[in-house]
Amino acid sequence: MTDYPANIVPVNHVEPVPRRVRAILADETVVDTTRARYVWEKPTYPQYYIPVEDVRPELLVAEQKAEQSSRGTAHVHGLQVGGTHRPSGARLLRESPIPGIANTVRFEWAALDAWYEEDEQVFVHPRSPYTRVDALRSTRRVRIERDGTVLAESSAPVMVFETGLPTRYYINRTEVDFSHLIPSDTVTECPYKGATGGYWSARVGGRIHRDVAWCYEFTTRQLLPIAGLIAFYNERTDVFLDGRELERPKTHFA
Repeated sequence: MTDYPANIVPVNHVEPVPRRVRAILADETVVDTTRARYVWEKPTYPQYYIPVEDVRPELLVAEQKAEQSSRGTAHVHGLQVGGTHRPSGARLLRESPIPGIANTVRFEWAALDAWYEEDEQVFVHPRSPYTRVDALRSTRRVRIERDGTVLAESSAPVMVFETGLPTRYYINRTEVDFSHLIPSDTVTECPYKGATGGYWSARVGGRIHRDVAWCYEFTTRQLLPIAGLIAFYNERTDVFLDGRELERPKTHFA
């Protein structure tokens, strides 16, 4: 058992999306709907399934192949907007044993240039209505080490609690020892927190431990307290909270 709440949504769970969803390719609107469905193909987050009537049909190019899943037979289509072609970017599901998703299209997220919920852009994948992300200021003392070398220490962290992930500790830059950190060119995005503005690897004892820390320079408005602060992967460093060493969590970031 972990010390943080798990994702508990079952695979193939379906819910209505109460938001307007739009998707853009080459400056053309491919999808515009208020009738999308959340479908959990995996427990961690959903995908949008879009009613076929709310997709511009002339932009779908049939590829004469199909894929089988527990949701039914999906017919693979490419996307064509002017001179822009995205092969295998969409899957049309005409029939399904799961209520509510027949005659829908599921798009590969990266096949579109941008996705919007209402008028705010969404990154990486749809936000799960069952995932909560809170950024709370704290006076608990946090120390980050790697192989006995202190990388950061703070008594004023911002703690981020996110469903399905271990607690992250965001620390003021003045409390981070950058003499052990090397800037990385890694960039990641999160639908709940925003886009990172920096990653760092750690040089400790002659070894390089890649991408142990990151920073969100420009966050979503919900996570503004972490803007500009540095966080370290619990999975790749040793975290001490109020003097007690925490067990390294086992996640896909390990």
